Amino acid sequence: MIIHLISLLEQLEGKRNYAYRDEAGYLTIGIGHLLNQDEIFSGKIYIYDELVKYTNGLTNDHCYRLLQQDIHKYKNVVEVMARVDLNLNQITALVSFCFNVGMQAFIKSTLLKLLNDGNYDAVPEQLKRWRWAGGRVSKILENRRKKEIEVWGTPV
Repeated sequence: MIIHLISLLEQLEGKRNYAYRDEAGYLTIGIGHLLNQDEIFSGKIYIYDELVKYTNGLTNDHCYRLLQQDIHKYKNVVEVMARVDLNLNQITALVSFCFNVGMQAFIKSTLLKLLNDGNYDAVPEQLKRWRWAGGRVSKILENRRKKEIEVWGTPV
């Protein structure tokens, strides 16, 4: 699943070795890693146990290792908060969604509430609602949600 998820997130997020502003204006690097205040201030990121200076760019290896590190956090949130049985593709779609909207937004979402009520069929429509960035409808997010819905509905 992790390899499929890495491939999906690279496709959806893109990979940039240097810091950039994402569509909503957040400072980001690698494959969708949002830089936190400590990382912005210091110019360094912990990638597993290695402190990496990113201001001169990350290597491709750093980008993938950072993504793997990030994936584990989001996967754990999905597995703990989703209290229903999920197949690997459903987990992949939800981790991609959580990775994009953030842990707190996922935890507080109507999508998660409906899913935990056993309403699997509500997930695609709920995913479609999350298409705003920077105060406007985003074509990029609409396309992302279509892909997540496709993955959600794909039998294992």
